[in-house]
Amino acid sequence: MKSLMTKKKIKKTIKRKIKRKVKKMNITQDTVTINGLEYVLKSAAQNTKAESLNGLEYKIIRCDRSGVFAGYLKSLNGQEAIIIQARRLWYWSGAASLSQMAIDGTTKPNDCKFPEAVSKILVTDAIEILDVTKKAKDSIEAVKVWRQ
Repeated sequence: MKSLMTKKKIKKTIKRKIKRKVKKMNITQDTVTINGLEYVLKSAAQNTKAESLNGLEYKIIRCDRSGVFAGYLKSLNGQEAIIIQARRLWYWSGAASLSQMAIDGTTKPNDCKFPEAVSKILVTDAIEILDVTKKAKDSIEAVKVWRQ
């Protein structure tokens, strides 16, 4: 009985201390702000956009005939796209679609065939451009370079 009372007292003391320290709290769907400091939920942080390179966004670009590329989209004019640090996604596993690849990356990096990135490529048949999360970009970049 004595230890139970002690636990209750400890719990009350902790709650009181938290109430004193927290002057203002705001909770949204993906963040919690306590005393001006914003905390992002882990699940929301995983869906943050990939880092940019000199203002260029990291994208997955699907083309009609030339394949699928991941890289920094420099320009888009109709179906012509210039991609910097372009890596061809020749074969992938561990993602059901390019949409999932753009969000989650691959869960089977050892089964993927992604050749080495080229510094720049011009494709003339871009038909789909996907935003890529940081998690997916890190996953794509972690795939070992495929060579024959």
